[in-house]
Amino acid sequence: MLKKLFKLIGILLLLAIIGYGVLYYLYNEPVPTGESGPEADALAYRMFDALNYKNFNNTKVLEWSFRGDHIYKWDREKQIVAVSYDDVIVNLDLITPHSSIATINNEPASYEKSQELIEKAQSYFNNDSFWLVAPFKAFDRGTERYLVHMEDGSEALLVTYTQGGDTPGDSYLWIIEPSGRPKSFKLWTKIIPIGGVEATWQDWIETDSGVFLPTQHKLGPFSISMGEVKGTY
Repeated sequence: MLKKLFKLIGILLLLAIIGYGVLYYLYNEPVPTGESGPEADALAYRMFDALNYKNFNNTKVLEWSFRGDHIYKWDREKQIVAVSYDDVIVNLDLITPHSSIATINNEPASYEKSQELIEKAQSYFNNDSFWLVAPFKAFDRGTERYLVHMEDGSEALLVTYTQGGDTPGDSYLWIIEPSGRPKSFKLWTKIIPIGGVEATWQDWIETDSGVFLPTQHKLGPFSISMGEVKGTY
């Protein structure tokens, strides 16, 4: 019986490896090459203008959720984020994370548990906020921007993050509509083994603070809801 079980596991593992190999062969794309310089920066600024970047700078509080699992309220003036999930709330201090406060069922967590929850909240925030405000991070410290000429004659913006976040070295190719608003991006990241996977940026809303933010993404067969997105002065 045990021998048959190991044989079955081996067959399933082999099929998984073959399946991954086929998907990699069919869909994997290399990171495109492009030209850095004023033209790449100009395309990034056009994207900024289409989303009302000036109003983003003046937005004091952002609220959203990520797939209904993680709920956020980000005070951008104080640089404090309330991260809520399950029975956990972490008031995450983005300037001095060790000063953050974590509770479980509204009770203070122990020191050891707090450090674990703070680290997890920071990782959640890094990922989940990126899906909300990534277009505005094109000029973050450590970024490199390249103008990429697409096969259909359009221009796209490749942004590579050489530092910061959880996975430095990731690259994103922004597919931009004639209006300047992002339509989608292609990803080359450490957590997704197949390069060039495309995710949409859609269902944009204009918040009370006047900045445009997405409320939905589609990544292959998966939908990523950003919940009730709010931005206030």
